[in-house]
Amino acid sequence: MNNAASHAVFEPLVVIPVYNHEDAIAAMVDGVRAYGLPCLLVDDGSRESCAAVLRQLAMHDGVQLLRLEVNQGKGGAMLAGFRQAVRQGASHVLQIDADGQHATADIPRFLAAAKAAPQAIINGTPVYDASVPKGRLYGRYLTHVWVWINTLSGDIRDSMCGFRVYPLAPVIALIDAEPMGLRMEFDPEILVRLHWRRVPILGLETAVRYPTDGVSHFDVWRDNLRISKMHARLFFGMLWRAPRLLWRKLR
Repeated sequence: MNNAASHAVFEPLVVIPVYNHEDAIAAMVDGVRAYGLPCLLVDDGSRESCAAVLRQLAMHDGVQLLRLEVNQGKGGAMLAGFRQAVRQGASHVLQIDADGQHATADIPRFLAAAKAAPQAIINGTPVYDASVPKGRLYGRYLTHVWVWINTLSGDIRDSMCGFRVYPLAPVIALIDAEPMGLRMEFDPEILVRLHWRRVPILGLETAVRYPTDGVSHFDVWRDNLRISKMHARLFFGMLWRAPRLLWRKLR
């Protein structure tokens, strides 16, 4: 792959997909800027009140804004962010959610792990406090079980956490070759497909609290249906890969 993402230089870009999180995003950006990191805000068709906040934030040094006029979903926003990161010569993307649930204080730990293992995904493994809704917690566990089935391994400890570092070269190779889910199914699907392509996935524990602005775009019925359909697609993809996956596990 002939781009800067395939080079040995470690050049991370923080990408934050944003959809109507105007009350929480400034604190997230401040947390990123505290470490002197470049930050790309992907405005996923937010309402004007949020778009105005994002335009103001983009006036700060090191903060850029990519506006998607029509809402694409979290996956669509991240795909746009990956491609923009490649255009800017980044080697890695640190993804972090906009709603304040992730600890920006853990960013140096994630980047140190990524620099030590630059070919691997550094994948957040949540440590929850009392704010986690029990229904969401049980639903996440079901998704993890399906991911373990579809990879025939326990390599992916958590598949839903939106705090992770990706090496760009294998990500771009994947999204150039295969369609990806564009909404809440994106986070688990991309991990499974990258695991199938033998990209190492390393878990890193991180504190998670449920959103500081009280806004969640996860629709229990609609998004769980999308995620169920995604798991079904991945299951049939796993079946014809099963001999190779089992051989890899045995070795």
